[in-house]
Amino acid sequence: KLPRLALHPVISAELIQGRVHLKCSYSPSEPPGHYRVLWSRLSSPGKREQIHHEITQQEFSHLEMDGANVRLGDTVFCTVTAFRRDTPEQQALPEDSKGFYAGIKFLPESLEIAEDGKEHILTVLSTVPIACPGQEDSCKITLQLSTEDLGKNSQAPGPPDIALSACQVHLLQEPCSGSSCAAATVTVTAVTDFVQDGRRVSRISAEPAAPRDGLWRAYTPRDVKVTVRDLPTGNCYSFTDPHIITFDGWRYDNYKIGTFLLCRSESRAFEVHVRQWDCGGHRSATACNCGVAAL
Repeated sequence: KLPRLALHPVISAELIQGRVHLKCSYSPSEPPGHYRVLWSRLSSPGKREQIHHEITQQEFSHLEMDGANVRLGDTVFCTVTAFRRDTPEQQALPEDSKGFYAGIKFLPESLEIAEDGKEHILTVLSTVPIACPGQEDSCKITLQLSTEDLGKNSQAPGPPDIALSACQVHLLQEPCSGSSCAAATVTVTAVTDFVQDGRRVSRISAEPAAPRDGLWRAYTPRDVKVTVRDLPTGNCYSFTDPHIITFDGWRYDNYKIGTFLLCRSESRAFEVHVRQWDCGGHRSATACNCGVAAL
């Protein structure tokens, strides 16, 4: 009877003596035996390169993220083969873990939003623990956030079509839970520019700001792609003596003199006031716009 693993290997991250390690855990085989653990990383799409292997009787294997053999941004796998010590040539089928991305993740990984003023939450999380040897009281990684317009088709990039609620986020050291070892949130809003420019694509980039840990210095997280969809723009008018056309197309006249509320937003603190004066003289009662205020 060949030894058999009960569950697939699973990779997690943890701190050991202030250093970031990856841990490959697996259930014991039946019957108990030895395990050959092969660590590899994705070197190109569909290709892996071996970075470490060992034979152990333990139900886990550790691999240090040293910034050379294993770096932030790597997708790492562990493959476990069980065998008996007395018959090493009789091996069970290798069990493969899922790929573990070591670094910063954005959730969701891409966004499609509309120019409707709504805020969309973007979560920034680290799949590896934050290590700050000797600075545990204020241990964090600060990510500087920036936006860039990628244009549409052949159009040249213009001003960013999105706005962020913050220019940086702080990932504080905390115990790992699942695939998250530190997390923060930022909100993304599409800029209402009143321009019919179709679907434009922007990206959000993050860069560690002056990291003290060498593991983070040469690392740039993956960008987030944000597609902004236009919405029809409404217009209202007040012109000549004065004729008024509302957002929904109603037309009427207002010949009175005074200050009037022209429009008010129901979703935010925004109003437009208009002032009208007598411009018809003694022959006719006519009012004209003489001032406007947007509050």
